[in-house]
Amino acid sequence: MSNPEAPPAWRQERTAPSLSEVFGSIVVPRGTSRLRRFMAFVGPGYLVAVGYMDPGNWATSLAGGAKFGYALLSVALLSNIMAILLQSLCARLAIGSGRDLAQACRDAYPRWISVPLWLFAEAAIIATDLAEVIGTAIGLNLLFGIPLEIGIFLTAGDVFLILWLQNRGFRKVEAVVIALLGVIAACFLVQIAMADPDWNAVIRGFAPSVEILRNPDMLYIALGIIGATVMPHNLYLHSGIVQTRAWGADPASRHEALRHATWDSTIALMLALLINASILILAAATFHASGNHEIVEIDQAHALLSPLLGGSLAPTLFGVALLACGLNATVTATMAGQIVMEGFIAFRISPALRRLIARSVAIVPALVVILIWGASETGKLLILSQVVLSFQLPFAIVPLVMFTASKAKMGDMVAPRWLTAVAALIAVTIIGLNLHLLGSLLIG
Repeated sequence: MSNPEAPPAWRQERTAPSLSEVFGSIVVPRGTSRLRRFMAFVGPGYLVAVGYMDPGNWATSLAGGAKFGYALLSVALLSNIMAILLQSLCARLAIGSGRDLAQACRDAYPRWISVPLWLFAEAAIIATDLAEVIGTAIGLNLLFGIPLEIGIFLTAGDVFLILWLQNRGFRKVEAVVIALLGVIAACFLVQIAMADPDWNAVIRGFAPSVEILRNPDMLYIALGIIGATVMPHNLYLHSGIVQTRAWGADPASRHEALRHATWDSTIALMLALLINASILILAAATFHASGNHEIVEIDQAHALLSPLLGGSLAPTLFGVALLACGLNATVTATMAGQIVMEGFIAFRISPALRRLIARSVAIVPALVVILIWGASETGKLLILSQVVLSFQLPFAIVPLVMFTASKAKMGDMVAPRWLTAVAALIAVTIIGLNLHLLGSLLIG
């Protein structure tokens, strides 16, 4: 794949491509139908969608649905719209500059700016990994009765899954991820049918409410949903994996690549919205409706599904979907960590070693919480990890918006002014919500 040379606006020339071992490895057929060319781009969007339904998202959606019913569906919808627009900018940055977001930060900023941004990105990936550790361990416990303390260490074995997938080509990675997404969607469709929610209330729940800003508890969960949905590591991930496609160097090919990549991520994120909304609807229809408003633990939700819905099918499907989410998130977080480290500091280590280091860092707080406070506090730790992610978001969004708005950096792929304005509004909104929440917590 050929990419444009670095415009003079960049402080440094572009060096190694993103994810060099799979860079441009998927051929985009020429002289074929538009559908076939689009199908060549299908895949990266679904890897990105994984981050929008990981175990951390479960904790916030379950807590929000149980405590506030369907009211926070509007936040899930809003955050999904934010995600679609921001991921489109990621694809634009990759195709227009030939860089992922981490490489762009390194090449555009002096080290006193790029190094702190790298540390913030690493913190976001650790928070993401923490949610995966806990979620996967809980899934193993629910399905097979494995104690959480042991399950947490078993999650480190996902390194072998990563190696097995990567050795079989990037298309195989995408196929496995999409298959697991199908399993998750099917599990929730059955559970929603069993829960029989109030669909009128569901529709009303998608309408925004000022109560979210007035109620600190609701705002805390809402910000957690945003942090769990618009995840920082996904911005780095998408800008890297979209470059696995070998589009042409001419302007027409690059614009077509952007169009197909944007449709791929948009369709995939609409699927993610359906799954996220399903988690919240399930919690509202079962727990909130039955007076169980303080559900913050995933295992607690699992235990209540059987008596509330009857039979063992619903809790089994719940556990299967949770485990599938954890396995999927493992794959994408590993790739995001590789992109961040190689992009910011041009330091390459094997994905397996990188994964073991990141997973070891995430295991420690999870194990400490379980050993000291027990499994009852894991849900609160999950929600906290998502709020931490929300606080990290501006450090990824602001550079992304600035880069894609620069004609000097992007050339003819520069973002339209309306898109830049909306993305800037998203950044300001998230920063404002963060400050509002911080003030509420300090006063409270």
